[in-house]
Amino acid sequence: MIRRIWDITLTVKDLKKAVDFYENVLGLQKKYEFEDYAGFDCGGVEIGLKTWGELEKPRKGEPCINFLVDNLDVAYKILQEKGVKIIKKPKETLWGSRILLFADPDGNILQITEIEWRKYFEVCAPK
Repeated sequence: MIRRIWDITLTVKDLKKAVDFYENVLGLQKKYEFEDYAGFDCGGVEIGLKTWGELEKPRKGEPCINFLVDNLDVAYKILQEKGVKIIKKPKETLWGSRILLFADPDGNILQITEIEWRKYFEVCAPK
């Protein structure tokens, strides 16, 4: 039935400001932009930004888009240099990774993750 995630869409207040953040701060490739919607490619999954609907304060921790990075420290430094609001500084997880939480201009929670694959498979692979 379900084949894959097609897209994840977030509601934003100011499309131009949000497009600038996702394109120039996060470095995602913009696929297209319309009057009230923009779509970005993120490894074959679209991240959509829309301006219609109610912009309610996101529920704590939801939604959370998790971006995989090769080096969390480098990504953290870039986010800091660009003035991004950091929610939780880098921390180790029990499942073999380091994570960092930050927010986009509309308060949507985003996460970056660096995985130490050997530890991840030791902890998470079925035995």
